[in-house]
Amino acid sequence: MLTRLAAKLFGTANDRELKRHRARVPAVNALEPAMKALSDEALANQTVLFRERLAKGETLDDLLPEAFATVREASHRILGMRHFDVQLIGGMVLHEGKIAEMKTGEGKTLVATLPVYLNALAGKGVHVVTVNDYLASRDAEWMGRLYGFLGLSTGTIVYGKVDEERRAAYAADITYGTNNEFGFDYLRDNMKYRQEEMVQRDFFYAIVDEVDSILVDEARTPLIISGPTDDTSELYNTVDAVVAELAKDPTHYDKDEKQKTVSLTEEGTETVETMLREAAILEEGGLYDTPNVTLVHHVNQSLRAHTLFTRDVDYIVSKGKIVIIDEFTGRMMEGRRYSEGLHQALEAKEHVQVQPENQTLASITFQNYFRIFPKLAGMTGTAATEADEFAEIYKLEVVEIPTNVPVTRKDEDDEVYRSAEEKYEAVAVLIEECRLREQPVLVGTTSIEKSELISALLTKKNIPHKVLNARYHEQEAGIISQAGRPGAVTIATNMAGRGTDIKLGGNAEMLAAAVFAGEPDGPDFEARLQEIRKEVTISAERVKAAGGLFVIGTERHESRRIDNQLRGRSGRQGDPGGSRFFLSLEDDLMRIFGSDRMGGMLTKLGLKPGEAIVHPWINKALEKAQKKVEARNFDTRKNLLKYDDVMNDQRREVYSQRRAFMNAEHLSETVAEMRHEVVRDMVHAAIPENVYAEQWDLVGLKKKIADILGLDLPVDEWGREEGIDEVAMLERVSEAAETRAALRAADFGPERMRQVEKALLLQIFDSVWKEHLLALDHLRQGIGLRAYGQRDPLNEYKSEAFALFNGMLEDLRQRTTQWILRIELMPDQPLPEPEPIQVTDMSHPAPGGEEMAPAGGYGVAAPAVEGYAPGVDPMDPSTWNRTPRNAACPCGSGKKYKHCHGRG
Repeated sequence: MLTRLAAKLFGTANDRELKRHRARVPAVNALEPAMKALSDEALANQTVLFRERLAKGETLDDLLPEAFATVREASHRILGMRHFDVQLIGGMVLHEGKIAEMKTGEGKTLVATLPVYLNALAGKGVHVVTVNDYLASRDAEWMGRLYGFLGLSTGTIVYGKVDEERRAAYAADITYGTNNEFGFDYLRDNMKYRQEEMVQRDFFYAIVDEVDSILVDEARTPLIISGPTDDTSELYNTVDAVVAELAKDPTHYDKDEKQKTVSLTEEGTETVETMLREAAILEEGGLYDTPNVTLVHHVNQSLRAHTLFTRDVDYIVSKGKIVIIDEFTGRMMEGRRYSEGLHQALEAKEHVQVQPENQTLASITFQNYFRIFPKLAGMTGTAATEADEFAEIYKLEVVEIPTNVPVTRKDEDDEVYRSAEEKYEAVAVLIEECRLREQPVLVGTTSIEKSELISALLTKKNIPHKVLNARYHEQEAGIISQAGRPGAVTIATNMAGRGTDIKLGGNAEMLAAAVFAGEPDGPDFEARLQEIRKEVTISAERVKAAGGLFVIGTERHESRRIDNQLRGRSGRQGDPGGSRFFLSLEDDLMRIFGSDRMGGMLTKLGLKPGEAIVHPWINKALEKAQKKVEARNFDTRKNLLKYDDVMNDQRREVYSQRRAFMNAEHLSETVAEMRHEVVRDMVHAAIPENVYAEQWDLVGLKKKIADILGLDLPVDEWGREEGIDEVAMLERVSEAAETRAALRAADFGPERMRQVEKALLLQIFDSVWKEHLLALDHLRQGIGLRAYGQRDPLNEYKSEAFALFNGMLEDLRQRTTQWILRIELMPDQPLPEPEPIQVTDMSHPAPGGEEMAPAGGYGVAAPAVEGYAPGVDPMDPSTWNRTPRNAACPCGSGKKYKHCHGRG
């Protein structure tokens, strides 16, 4: 009550923010006549003048009015578009590092040019982040004309570019690209072995387009670069045959659709054990016995694939591959793979080739990647519903920017039917009514399956229409651009991030381009374009008279933002329009979140078949259900971030230290310091403080010295000397180690020794970090069980992760010392150049969410010293660490480890 009263008296926080920015708009407008009076050359030269003023001590805020006025005038001359006053306000909000919520059709792409230009003047690089390669390329080309006119360079980062192209794009004043490509370049840069091989420069300022899609929806699934592991594809196929039969009987498993989890019942466990034994897969013990841990993992993932994932909803099969469908945009996510073996389970389910699993080499969440930027801003049509998350996770404030022209779209109450069949029939009737009056219709669906079901229904009724879903994503921009033609019917999966406006009457430029087969050149094209523009203008008036674009939602999404994005396609720039959602008790949201109560209510109201109930209370009830789901999803993302923050602290430290190693001229002092610590730890472990000489472990010390330092020292004799103590023993072992290191350096020569030390240290650092990531993966998978012992899993994870990290550093020191002192190279033999190893970009398991991130092969250089692998001596099994049973035996026999040294 008091909050509402204060808002009426003093305005909301958003109102006060807008008032502050509006006060600066007149200063920009006052400069317009002076800017118009400038020649093209003088206008372009403003960039040089601004940079000179920055060099003399002025700030970007000081330059804002003049810079914005310059961009507005340049945009009018080059693009034929002049920024509205509300767009200037949006630009100011973005410049301050906040989120500008602007309705669809308000020109967010143009708004971004204002803060992008202003911040690019600093010469530190500006990132503009988009949701896909098409938008990155389109916006860079479109707005690049404006930046080029003002003397700024523009680069584009899209999939498939090589390092040289990427380096040039990042060196530009403004760099357009996707969140995935930027994130993967960051990870790949931290796997490089020379500074000059890295492509990114220091971070400065980023604007994220469709900020809710990137920083919220996609933030559930971290980016991961991984390398191949042993091939277990045959096991996936064998287990799939068993689980496919098992999944036919629902009594064999418990499924929770709210939490998206599934587990075997007791009956299911007994059945699957019997079936696995018959298939000769389960050879000994029960399914949950320790030797069968891997088998349990395969069964669980196969069960998830069969019970929680639906073809043409969660994924499609295209060209013999499983392609994931983005649940928020309906787009195919080419190259992405579910992690933890789930993708392999889906491949086995659909009987396509099963690709090998992968092991994590590097990973980062979008939250932690974007928090690296000193200044971050975002823009979208729908951010207010997630304002709390933006504030808590990213420290980003959401500011709602008013529309240039008031919205006149009529949003009608939802219609609720008993069955999906009745609902779709009502949708078809409404579409027919709209077509009769030439009103274009956009039908939004939540999956490919639903869009094709409606398409079949309309085909049966002879209603011409276009379908836009993952199967036809190549035609996306063309289909959407013409969705505003008179009487047009367009069926589309979720409209998030489509990036193309629906203009009433159609898009003249795209229509002309289609007529000329994409070759817009010559006088014929210009003449035809003018004709088409006249036709489109007439068509637009017919559409407005018919009521504008009508949006039909065939189902409510879990997130209100997605519904708002769909609705927002209609009513751009003051155009007329309408929207209505059609629901049924069989819809997922209604079925999972309270259909029993709703069904009882409809029965009491005496609802007959084919009738719908329409009431504002229904909308409020649904909004509450959506808020609950949004809160649960936020908790999931927050939980993921808490765990990743632990790893992020370690990641920052590792990447910082690695970069310092890479940029150092030589690492002789670092290697010597590591050697001192290793020797000290060895001696302290064998000769603890305040322990009698009879209790010293001289046998163990002698073996460790031989294994790590490659020395045969008479420590047992030294131990029998009168008056010998820990300090004296440490001095003798240290002296022997230093003598060996000096001999090794003399053999190699100073220059060569520095090369060997640097190459080995970086390679071993990467090796122990990779093993540490694997250990953290394993720790995280089971840490939740600590809650049964009344212990906080997160605190347990922090504690054990810290211990693992210290262990990793100790391992790094030992391996480095061992290699430096034991390695042999011929004096004239050149140090081998790093050889690329194949890695794949994929995902990391996210608790409670579907785990995925883009995948694709990249060559990452890893230095090697001929004849050796880091820390491994073929003659000494104690240096082999944890060798996989199906890997080649390190002894060099050519046999698998399980058939050689791993027998028994």
